[in-house]
Amino acid sequence: MIIGLARSRFVALAVAATLSITGAMTVAPTEAAAAAGVEDEGADCAVPGLPDAGSLPTVSRLPDPFTNLTGTRIATRADWRCRRQEIKRLAEKFVYGEKPPKPSSVTGTVSRTGITVNVSHNGRTSSFSAGVDLPSGTGPFPAVVVLGGLGADTATIKAAGAAVISYDPLAVGREGTPRTSKQGAFYSIYGASSGTGVLAAWAWGVSRIIDVIEQSGGSILRADATGVTGCSRYGKGAFVVGAFDQRIALTMPIEPGSGGVAAFRSIPGESGAQPLSSAYSEQPWLGDAFGSFTGSPGRLPVDTHSVVGMIAPRGLFIMDNPHIDWLAARSASVGALGGAEVYKALGAGGNITYWSAVQDGTHCATRPEWRTPLQQNIQRFLLNTGSYTGSMRIASNKSGNLAEWRDWTTPTLTDGGGDTSPPTAPTGLTASATTSTGTTLTWTASADDTGVTGYDILRSPGTTGGTFAQVATSTTTSYTDTGLTPSTTYRYQVRARDAAGNPSPVSGTAQITTQPGTSTGTCTATGTVQTQWSTGYVIQPLTITNTGTSAISGWTVTFTLPAGHTLSGSWNGTVTTSGQTVTIRNVAHNGTIAAGAGNSSAGFQVTRPNGDTSVPSGYTCA
Repeated sequence: MIIGLARSRFVALAVAATLSITGAMTVAPTEAAAAAGVEDEGADCAVPGLPDAGSLPTVSRLPDPFTNLTGTRIATRADWRCRRQEIKRLAEKFVYGEKPPKPSSVTGTVSRTGITVNVSHNGRTSSFSAGVDLPSGTGPFPAVVVLGGLGADTATIKAAGAAVISYDPLAVGREGTPRTSKQGAFYSIYGASSGTGVLAAWAWGVSRIIDVIEQSGGSILRADATGVTGCSRYGKGAFVVGAFDQRIALTMPIEPGSGGVAAFRSIPGESGAQPLSSAYSEQPWLGDAFGSFTGSPGRLPVDTHSVVGMIAPRGLFIMDNPHIDWLAARSASVGALGGAEVYKALGAGGNITYWSAVQDGTHCATRPEWRTPLQQNIQRFLLNTGSYTGSMRIASNKSGNLAEWRDWTTPTLTDGGGDTSPPTAPTGLTASATTSTGTTLTWTASADDTGVTGYDILRSPGTTGGTFAQVATSTTTSYTDTGLTPSTTYRYQVRARDAAGNPSPVSGTAQITTQPGTSTGTCTATGTVQTQWSTGYVIQPLTITNTGTSAISGWTVTFTLPAGHTLSGSWNGTVTTSGQTVTIRNVAHNGTIAAGAGNSSAGFQVTRPNGDTSVPSGYTCA
């Protein structure tokens, strides 16, 4: 894949709104769709058994995105939620590899200059970081994640009022590695021989960044207003990020080429386009399973138009280059046009833009045509201002014909029996039986003219601020939340949904503080200096060893910082400070330690006066 090796600058984007551009088709305006409160809204959907690769028929045209795995066509917007989940599972199995859900522990920090991410799952840990560049103002700010330093123009992003998160995807999924020995933070958790390609691994990394933003209290960045962009291979990555995390409000891939938006079935017939076999073998971008389809994409039960549909109805701005055949812009227009049919069916046709009618043919070059729509997309989908309506501005020399690629029609999905009335808000939300790691919520049922089908459980950390994010659903009027951190305050709200998918207003707020973790044995603590510099150092690991004869289910470590030293970060522990005394308690996933065993997941970072080489002392454990 061409990546513009001579070019390390970001893509600047611009538009002259009054230009008459070949192939421009304006779609109907719609309301801006907010990002979902969870990574995957359809996680609770019952998906029928997926087909085996050997039983797949050859289908020359794009599969019908509106027909589910049982052969039934969906009819309502509410049906799309579980149909989207089917498409997601098919795309994971046959194209990208599995993108796992949130690991058992994700912790980190958000500052005005950076984000740290620490992940633990099934006894494995990994960490990575990202830079933060804020616009002028007081915040909290929406933000656009820029993959690999190559995406939409950062000056334009900031001028529109959004922060820039500089994300190095190669730290999470490295290129240049064999498929049997993949490397990076993702593969440290899920194994070097994982069948997941690096595009899905990169998407997993962005999701973990959003997790940390959600937990940060929302004073700097807004977790409910995140965009993503990238160019070339990072454009492929941005596309997959937006498709697989419904918390992304605006997805902006640039010139992603084969393995990106370009319809797989169309690529073999497009002269000069990068072949699927080349896109698969150049780097481990796509999942291992895709290798058996590079010569027969018609056997795939899913294509990129349906992956575009996975982003609907959220904001999508695809920027493409028709001047380089290798980039498969004609096939990309087919994928975009097919996906736009999902947007139309959901009543969100104005939320998608595909723009390849540009003058400059240099890969990942400055695009004066794109600056204004970039600003307008950010304002509409991240700031909830403006009235930008998307359009299809397709270069005439790379214009695909959707009619040649489908034998299905686009339904008008209804609200489900015409019901547009939401349920009443749940009342009487209370919490009881709170332990160090869990609490039980109960509330009074909502009322609805067609019947309440379930409740969304929303949670926010701390006593004030922060973003309420959906953490679970319940079909009854109670829910037990587990896996909480000891000695930590949480706030909860509940909202109802009816059969048409209409959400109610949220309930009142219930606040709880979990109990401290308890120790049932004896332990010792040892801090190891991992790295240090003139003004600071990192203690990693902080090893807690169970010296007793029975397992412990919680631990508390206390130590003293030297005079003038201050704690600047920590992970995998709940921290309190009093003067120079620091106390670190276990979190949910690392409190249990077998007799004679140790846990090395916790650590912390300290700032110190220049040249002072002293380190903490007096470690005790109880």
